[in-house]
Amino acid sequence: MITNRGIVSHGDNNNFTNNAVGEHAHVSVAAPSHDTPAVAGAADERTAVWDVGVVTILSEELRSVVDELKLERHKEPGGLYFYQGEHTTPEATVRIVATQSQSQGQRSTMAALENLRRHYEPRLWALVGVGGGIHDQHARIGNVIVSTDIVYYENRKINPRGDVRRRGEHRQAPAPVVHAVNAFFADHGTPARVHGQLPKHASEEFEVYPGVIGSGEAVIADRESEVRSYLTDYHEKVLAVDMEAGGLSQYWQENSVYGGINPGWIVIRGVSDNADEEKGHGYHELAARNAAHILRRLLPYLY
Repeated sequence: MITNRGIVSHGDNNNFTNNAVGEHAHVSVAAPSHDTPAVAGAADERTAVWDVGVVTILSEELRSVVDELKLERHKEPGGLYFYQGEHTTPEATVRIVATQSQSQGQRSTMAALENLRRHYEPRLWALVGVGGGIHDQHARIGNVIVSTDIVYYENRKINPRGDVRRRGEHRQAPAPVVHAVNAFFADHGTPARVHGQLPKHASEEFEVYPGVIGSGEAVIADRESEVRSYLTDYHEKVLAVDMEAGGLSQYWQENSVYGGINPGWIVIRGVSDNADEEKGHGYHELAARNAAHILRRLLPYLY
Protein backbone atom coordinates (compact mmCIF):
# COMPACT_ATOMS: atom_id res chain seq x y z
CA MET A 1 0.00 0.00 0.00
CA ILE A 2 1.30 3.46 -0.93
CA THR A 3 0.49 6.37 1.41
CA ASN A 4 0.22 9.75 -0.33
CA ARG A 5 0.32 12.91 1.79
CA GLY A 6 -1.00 16.20 0.46
CA ILE A 7 -1.71 17.53 -3.00
CA VAL A 8 0.52 19.42 -5.37
CA SER A 9 -1.46 21.76 -7.56
CA HIS A 10 -0.39 23.95 -10.47
CA GLY A 11 -2.97 26.35 -11.87
CA ASP A 12 -5.89 28.48 -10.78
CA ASN A 13 -9.41 27.88 -9.52
CA ASN A 14 -8.71 24.47 -7.97
CA ASN A 15 -11.07 23.06 -5.39
CA PHE A 16 -10.26 19.88 -3.46
CA THR A 17 -12.36 17.98 -0.95
CA ASN A 18 -11.57 14.79 0.97
CA ASN A 19 -11.41 12.29 -1.90
CA ALA A 20 -9.80 8.90 -2.43
CA VAL A 21 -9.48 7.14 -5.77
CA GLY A 22 -8.48 3.52 -6.43
CA GLU A 23 -8.92 0.09 -4.92
CA HIS A 24 -8.63 0.00 -1.09
CA ALA A 25 -8.06 3.74 -1.03
CA HIS A 26 -9.22 5.72 2.00
CA VAL A 27 -9.03 9.18 3.46
CA SER A 28 -7.61 10.07 6.88
CA VAL A 29 -8.84 13.40 8.22
CA ALA A 30 -6.81 14.88 11.06
CA ALA A 31 -8.61 16.63 13.90
CA PRO A 32 -8.17 20.40 13.84
CA SER A 33 -5.44 21.69 16.11
CA HIS A 34 -6.66 23.40 19.27
CA ASP A 35 -3.71 25.77 18.99
CA THR A 36 -5.04 27.30 15.78
CA PRO A 37 -6.73 30.65 16.40
CA ALA A 38 -10.48 30.38 15.84
CA VAL A 39 -10.70 33.97 14.64
CA ALA A 40 -8.24 36.44 13.21
CA GLY A 41 -6.28 38.17 15.94
CA ALA A 42 -7.04 35.56 18.61
CA ALA A 43 -3.41 34.49 18.88
CA ASP A 44 -2.29 38.08 19.42
CA GLU A 45 -4.91 38.59 22.15
CA ARG A 46 -3.77 35.51 24.04
CA THR A 47 -0.06 36.31 23.88
CA ALA A 48 -0.38 40.04 24.64
CA VAL A 49 0.20 41.34 28.15
CA TRP A 50 -3.01 42.36 29.89
CA ASP A 51 -2.58 44.56 32.92
CA VAL A 52 -5.95 44.66 34.68
CA GLY A 53 -8.70 42.05 34.75
CA VAL A 54 -11.99 43.47 36.03
CA VAL A 55 -14.81 41.31 37.39
CA THR A 56 -18.29 42.76 37.71
CA ILE A 57 -21.47 41.10 38.92
CA LEU A 58 -24.42 43.24 37.83
CA SER A 59 -25.13 44.60 34.35
CA GLU A 60 -25.03 48.16 35.73
CA GLU A 61 -21.53 47.48 37.02
CA LEU A 62 -20.23 46.14 33.72
CA ARG A 63 -21.82 48.94 31.73
CA SER A 64 -20.25 51.53 34.05
CA VAL A 65 -16.76 50.04 33.64
CA VAL A 66 -17.16 49.72 29.85
CA ASP A 67 -18.31 53.33 29.51
CA GLU A 68 -15.70 54.76 31.89
CA LEU A 69 -12.75 52.98 30.24
CA LYS A 70 -14.10 52.90 26.65
CA LEU A 71 -13.89 49.12 26.34
CA GLU A 72 -15.07 47.13 23.32
CA ARG A 73 -16.94 43.84 23.36
CA HIS A 74 -15.19 40.64 22.32
CA LYS A 75 -16.80 37.21 22.12
CA GLU A 76 -14.72 34.05 22.51
CA PRO A 77 -15.60 31.05 20.31
CA GLY A 78 -16.84 29.17 23.37
CA GLY A 79 -19.42 31.86 24.12
CA LEU A 80 -17.70 33.92 26.82
CA TYR A 81 -17.91 37.69 26.53
CA PHE A 82 -15.04 40.00 27.44
CA TYR A 83 -14.59 43.74 27.06
CA GLN A 84 -11.16 45.01 26.05
CA GLY A 85 -9.42 48.34 25.83
CA GLU A 86 -6.48 50.54 26.72
CA HIS A 87 -6.16 53.51 29.05
CA THR A 88 -3.21 55.87 28.89
CA THR A 89 -1.78 57.22 32.14
CA PRO A 90 1.13 59.69 32.44
CA GLU A 91 3.57 56.80 32.75
CA ALA A 92 2.04 53.84 30.90
CA THR A 93 -0.61 52.50 28.56
CA VAL A 94 -2.69 50.09 30.62
CA ARG A 95 -4.44 47.20 28.86
CA ILE A 96 -7.72 46.28 30.52
CA VAL A 97 -10.15 43.43 30.09
CA ALA A 98 -13.47 43.14 31.92
CA THR A 99 -16.08 40.43 32.29
CA GLN A 100 -19.31 39.75 34.17
CA SER A 101 -19.85 36.75 36.40
CA GLN A 102 -22.75 34.44 35.72
CA SER A 103 -24.41 35.18 39.06
CA GLN A 104 -23.83 36.70 42.47
CA GLY A 105 -21.67 35.01 45.07
CA GLN A 106 -18.18 33.77 45.79
CA ARG A 107 -18.28 30.67 43.57
CA SER A 108 -19.38 32.45 40.41
CA THR A 109 -16.76 35.14 41.05
CA MET A 110 -14.01 32.52 41.24
CA ALA A 111 -15.23 31.03 37.95
CA ALA A 112 -15.10 34.47 36.30
CA LEU A 113 -11.56 34.98 37.60
CA GLU A 114 -10.53 31.62 36.19
CA ASN A 115 -12.00 32.56 32.79
CA LEU A 116 -9.95 35.76 32.82
CA ARG A 117 -6.83 33.86 33.83
CA ARG A 118 -7.21 31.23 31.09
CA HIS A 119 -7.82 33.74 28.32
CA TYR A 120 -5.82 36.80 29.38
CA GLU A 121 -3.65 36.22 32.49
CA PRO A 122 -3.97 39.82 33.77
CA ARG A 123 -1.39 41.18 36.19
CA LEU A 124 -3.98 42.68 38.55
CA TRP A 125 -7.48 41.61 39.56
CA ALA A 126 -10.07 44.33 40.26
CA LEU A 127 -13.52 43.63 41.65
CA VAL A 128 -15.61 46.70 40.84
CA GLY A 129 -19.25 47.44 41.58
CA VAL A 130 -21.73 48.05 44.38
CA GLY A 131 -21.87 47.05 48.02
CA GLY A 132 -23.84 47.66 51.19
CA GLY A 133 -22.52 50.24 53.63
CA ILE A 134 -22.42 49.42 57.34
CA HIS A 135 -20.70 52.58 58.60
CA ASP A 136 -23.08 55.53 59.05
CA GLN A 137 -20.48 58.24 58.46
CA HIS A 138 -18.03 56.83 55.91
CA ALA A 139 -20.31 54.52 53.91
CA ARG A 140 -23.16 56.79 52.91
CA ILE A 141 -24.99 56.04 49.67
CA GLY A 142 -22.88 57.12 46.69
CA ASN A 143 -19.58 56.99 48.56
CA VAL A 144 -16.87 54.58 47.39
CA ILE A 145 -14.84 52.17 49.52
CA VAL A 146 -11.41 51.14 48.20
CA SER A 147 -10.36 47.94 49.90
CA THR A 148 -7.14 45.97 50.13
CA ASP A 149 -8.40 44.06 53.19
CA ILE A 150 -11.12 41.41 53.16
CA VAL A 151 -12.82 39.66 56.07
CA TYR A 152 -14.66 36.50 55.03
CA TYR A 153 -17.26 35.86 57.73
CA GLU A 154 -19.01 32.62 56.73
CA ASN A 155 -16.77 30.07 58.49
CA ARG A 156 -18.26 29.16 61.85
CA LYS A 157 -18.74 26.45 64.43
CA ILE A 158 -22.27 25.64 65.63
CA ASN A 159 -22.29 24.41 69.23
CA PRO A 160 -25.22 23.04 71.27
CA ARG A 161 -27.89 25.40 72.61
CA GLY A 162 -27.54 27.82 69.69
CA ASP A 163 -23.98 28.83 70.46
CA VAL A 164 -22.47 29.94 67.12
CA ARG A 165 -18.79 30.88 66.93
CA ARG A 166 -17.74 32.62 63.71
CA ARG A 167 -14.18 32.19 62.49
CA GLY A 168 -13.35 35.12 60.28
CA GLU A 169 -10.63 34.92 57.63
CA HIS A 170 -8.72 38.15 57.06
CA ARG A 171 -6.62 38.61 53.91
CA GLN A 172 -4.69 41.62 52.67
CA ALA A 173 -3.70 42.46 49.11
CA PRO A 174 0.00 42.32 48.14
CA ALA A 175 2.20 45.18 49.34
CA PRO A 176 2.55 46.95 45.93
CA VAL A 177 -1.23 47.35 45.71
CA VAL A 178 -1.46 48.63 49.30
CA HIS A 179 1.31 51.16 48.58
CA ALA A 180 -0.50 52.32 45.42
CA VAL A 181 -3.75 52.88 47.33
CA ASN A 182 -1.89 54.69 50.11
CA ALA A 183 -0.30 56.99 47.50
CA PHE A 184 -3.71 57.78 46.00
CA PHE A 185 -5.09 58.90 49.36
CA ALA A 186 -1.88 60.78 50.19
CA ASP A 187 -2.41 62.85 47.03
CA HIS A 188 -6.19 63.25 47.28
CA GLY A 189 -6.82 63.23 51.03
CA THR A 190 -8.86 60.92 53.23
CA PRO A 191 -11.58 61.08 52.31
CA ALA A 192 -10.95 61.95 48.67
CA ARG A 193 -13.80 64.07 47.37
CA VAL A 194 -15.01 63.59 43.79
CA HIS A 195 -18.01 64.92 41.86
CA GLY A 196 -20.83 62.47 41.17
CA GLN A 197 -20.68 60.57 37.89
CA LEU A 198 -24.38 60.72 36.99
CA PRO A 199 -25.61 63.99 35.44
CA LYS A 200 -28.19 64.65 38.13
CA HIS A 201 -25.50 64.20 40.81
CA ALA A 202 -22.70 66.06 38.98
CA SER A 203 -22.95 69.08 41.30
CA GLU A 204 -22.65 66.85 44.37
CA GLU A 205 -19.47 65.37 45.82
CA PHE A 206 -19.09 61.80 46.98
CA GLU A 207 -16.37 60.63 49.33
CA VAL A 208 -13.82 57.88 48.83
CA TYR A 209 -12.43 56.01 51.84
CA PRO A 210 -9.96 53.18 52.31
CA GLY A 211 -11.54 50.43 54.36
CA VAL A 212 -12.18 46.78 55.03
CA ILE A 213 -14.87 44.80 53.19
CA GLY A 214 -16.82 42.07 54.94
CA SER A 215 -17.73 39.30 52.52
CA GLY A 216 -19.98 36.25 52.71
CA GLU A 217 -23.00 34.66 51.06
CA ALA A 218 -25.73 36.73 52.72
CA VAL A 219 -27.77 39.58 51.25
CA ILE A 220 -27.98 41.75 54.37
CA ALA A 221 -31.06 43.93 54.74
CA ASP A 222 -31.28 44.21 58.54
CA ARG A 223 -29.54 46.89 60.59
CA GLU A 224 -29.64 44.56 63.61
CA SER A 225 -28.15 41.64 61.69
CA GLU A 226 -25.81 39.37 63.65
CA VAL A 227 -23.40 39.52 60.70
CA ARG A 228 -23.16 43.31 60.94
CA SER A 229 -22.53 43.10 64.67
CA TYR A 230 -19.86 40.45 64.19
CA LEU A 231 -18.03 42.43 61.52
CA THR A 232 -17.96 45.71 63.44
CA ASP A 233 -16.71 43.85 66.53
CA TYR A 234 -14.12 41.95 64.48
CA HIS A 235 -12.64 45.09 62.91
CA GLU A 236 -13.86 48.66 63.46
CA LYS A 237 -12.81 49.63 59.93
CA VAL A 238 -15.18 47.25 58.15
CA LEU A 239 -17.12 49.81 56.13
CA ALA A 240 -19.13 47.72 53.68
CA VAL A 241 -20.30 44.21 52.80
CA ASP A 242 -20.54 42.24 49.58
CA MET A 243 -20.91 38.66 48.34
CA GLU A 244 -17.83 38.32 46.13
CA ALA A 245 -14.63 39.76 47.63
CA GLY A 246 -14.03 36.64 49.72
CA GLY A 247 -13.93 34.59 46.53
CA LEU A 248 -11.43 37.00 44.99
CA SER A 249 -9.07 36.83 47.98
CA GLN A 250 -9.42 33.04 48.17
CA TYR A 251 -8.72 32.63 44.46
CA TRP A 252 -5.61 34.80 44.79
CA GLN A 253 -4.44 32.81 47.83
CA GLU A 254 -4.81 29.44 46.12
CA ASN A 255 -3.12 30.61 42.91
CA SER A 256 -0.07 31.79 44.84
CA VAL A 257 1.34 28.25 44.66
CA TYR A 258 1.93 28.46 40.90
CA GLY A 259 5.36 29.29 39.55
CA GLY A 260 4.31 32.40 37.62
CA ILE A 261 3.60 35.86 38.95
CA ASN A 262 0.45 35.89 41.06
CA PRO A 263 -1.51 39.05 40.25
CA GLY A 264 -2.36 41.56 42.92
CA TRP A 265 -5.96 42.45 43.69
CA ILE A 266 -8.15 45.37 44.73
CA VAL A 267 -11.85 45.79 45.55
CA ILE A 268 -13.73 49.00 44.73
CA ARG A 269 -17.30 49.22 46.04
CA GLY A 270 -19.73 52.06 45.49
CA VAL A 271 -22.26 52.15 48.33
CA SER A 272 -25.75 51.50 46.93
CA ASP A 273 -27.57 50.87 50.22
CA ASN A 274 -27.03 50.71 53.95
CA ALA A 275 -27.62 46.97 54.37
CA ASP A 276 -30.87 47.71 56.19
CA GLU A 277 -34.64 47.49 55.68
CA GLU A 278 -34.54 50.15 52.95
CA LYS A 279 -32.15 48.15 50.79
CA GLY A 280 -33.14 48.24 47.12
CA HIS A 281 -31.91 48.79 43.57
CA GLY A 282 -32.56 52.52 43.29
CA TYR A 283 -28.93 53.59 43.71
CA HIS A 284 -27.16 50.79 41.82
CA GLU A 285 -26.42 53.01 38.83
CA LEU A 286 -25.04 55.86 40.93
CA ALA A 287 -22.85 53.56 43.04
CA ALA A 288 -21.59 51.59 40.03
CA ARG A 289 -20.68 54.74 38.06
CA ASN A 290 -18.82 56.21 41.02
CA ALA A 291 -16.90 52.95 41.60
CA ALA A 292 -15.89 52.68 37.92
CA HIS A 293 -14.67 56.27 37.96
CA ILE A 294 -12.47 55.60 40.99
CA LEU A 295 -10.98 52.57 39.23
CA ARG A 296 -9.91 54.89 36.41
CA ARG A 297 -8.51 57.42 38.87
CA LEU A 298 -6.49 54.67 40.57
CA LEU A 299 -4.86 53.32 37.38
CA PRO A 300 -1.94 55.82 37.38
CA TYR A 301 -1.05 54.60 40.88
CA LEU A 302 -1.44 50.91 40.14
CA TYR A 303 0.69 51.20 36.94
